[in-house]
Amino acid sequence: MKQIFISLVFTCLLLNVCIAQADSIASYKKTSAMIPMRDGIKLHTVIFSPVDAKHNLPVLLQRTPYGANGSDAPDDTTFNVQAFGTSLGMMLREGYFLVFQDIRGKYKSEGEMEIHQPLIHSTIKGAVDESTDTWDTVDWLLKNLKGNSGKGGLFGISYGGWLALVGAVDPHPALKASSEQACMADLFLGDDFHHNGAFRLSYGMEYSYEIEFDKTTDSDFPFPQYDLYDWYLKLGSLKNVNDKYFHNKIPTWNNFVKHPNYDEFWQKNSPLHYVSHAQIPQLHVGGYYDQEDLNGPQLMYRHMEKKDRDNYNHIVLGPWNHGQWARGKGDSLGKISFGSSTSYWFQALQKKWFDFWLKGIGDGNFEEAYCFQTGSNQWKTYQSWPPKGTVIRKLYAGPGNTASFNKPTASTGSVSYISDPAKPVPYRTQPIEATYGPGSRWKPWQVEDQRFVYSRPDVISFSMNKLSEDLTVTGKITAHLFASTSGSDADWIVKLIDVYPDFDSTSLTMSGYQLPVTMEVFRGRFRKSFSNPTPLTPGKPEEFVIDLHDINHTFKKGHHMMIQIQSTWFPVIDRNPQKYVPNIFEAKETDFIKATQTIYCNSQYSTYIDLPVMKE
Repeated sequence: MKQIFISLVFTCLLLNVCIAQADSIASYKKTSAMIPMRDGIKLHTVIFSPVDAKHNLPVLLQRTPYGANGSDAPDDTTFNVQAFGTSLGMMLREGYFLVFQDIRGKYKSEGEMEIHQPLIHSTIKGAVDESTDTWDTVDWLLKNLKGNSGKGGLFGISYGGWLALVGAVDPHPALKASSEQACMADLFLGDDFHHNGAFRLSYGMEYSYEIEFDKTTDSDFPFPQYDLYDWYLKLGSLKNVNDKYFHNKIPTWNNFVKHPNYDEFWQKNSPLHYVSHAQIPQLHVGGYYDQEDLNGPQLMYRHMEKKDRDNYNHIVLGPWNHGQWARGKGDSLGKISFGSSTSYWFQALQKKWFDFWLKGIGDGNFEEAYCFQTGSNQWKTYQSWPPKGTVIRKLYAGPGNTASFNKPTASTGSVSYISDPAKPVPYRTQPIEATYGPGSRWKPWQVEDQRFVYSRPDVISFSMNKLSEDLTVTGKITAHLFASTSGSDADWIVKLIDVYPDFDSTSLTMSGYQLPVTMEVFRGRFRKSFSNPTPLTPGKPEEFVIDLHDINHTFKKGHHMMIQIQSTWFPVIDRNPQKYVPNIFEAKETDFIKATQTIYCNSQYSTYIDLPVMKE
């Protein structure tokens, strides 16, 4: 492990720019094409070609369902390199072809589109998918772009990140590197639509409508009000979505209803099923506070690392929300400062990545993992991820709402609360705007001060004494919740919180701030199997093991560590009826009941969180 010095990175970057100044590109010309695929479907593609390039240059390709950048500009329009922004501009200044493409069935491309379809070309003869479409696109570009070097790379964020992941499967020989950023991974276990089987209501409903209501554009659901907390509450059972609004016309929503468990549909749609290893160098990029696709980069890096014989598989984790590394400075999120321009740092690394693999510039010595350490606000590198050399310490929930590294010794001990689906805990402060609507605060909600729910009777907190020295936790966080319910199903939301000092001398306005370092939901019915759910036995204590994902955080001296637990998180997570029904999407209004939830903290049933603590 070693620290990366940001100033050194930028010095090297500026030096490279100066050396390449004689070959710098000032402007790009836009053209467009309808590129034919092997089945005759044509995909709308926007091409930006460097003007007056002195050398043959590689191609950077980004495929998207959101509309190819530059589509509205007339062909032969010339753009100054500064028009592409900081992230792309620093690469384009030294010369690349930049290509954006509408995927099948979106915007100006032909064909049919359905969200996140699996790769099938290797098992069904003559089949097409996003991998074959990428192959055909790269082949056409190399044959038709005058002045290309014969090498190409893929990159993209979110859905585009998934396209960069699957486009690198069985790649065209000219594809030399990819960077999937915030890719969607398993949509039942984590990311956009479900987390541990719990349905992400507001996002799942609004996003599926946006993408599939009108496949030629993006569509905003016509909400009749600004604050949607009450609207979603009055929506009632999920069956009302089709009955009142979608009328079975949104394919992805229909799939939610048909497949409430982790069945063959979800398993085959998971990249865990059809992506095995990195066939070309792959740079996974993710944010600790990604409100949409937090799990994807972590999950896919870990999955692909198992077969990474060529050292192609690398990961970057930063203090970002969804795609924040590609815009702005990345020096803060909400009220949390990171002490430096983390986005600029990543953009320099991204340039180094593609410059080496596509141009042969640099030594190619890439670290296995680049992971920003929040709290201490430093970039760190690791030879493996999660790093070796950590010691697991168990942070226990204790009697009297305390937390400590000491296991409870009493034979009895528990805390109970009433969870009422009619009065669910909001996942962020109201108003809860439409996800992508005017004034939406969707992007920073995962660093929001948790004091807004701290005093609710249906939110339970276990707080540790002040830390006498810094404590750095690096790697995968796992919660072991011992709990019972008076109902026959329950959701459990567990948070690991960094509580700032009562008086924070560095920033008085941050005094007492409750920063959620990591948090996650788990739907109780799936405690034994995500494929075969079973009811909970009322009053029976059971263990729920919850993946709280990867972090790299220093809890500073004078801060507190806190475990916080609740059973509703609305409307980002749908309301669990708390009465077991086979399919929650078909639950009746009478199925929603109050339940008493009990969290155990005694010698037999000890609720705790595994913390991988770095050795000093």
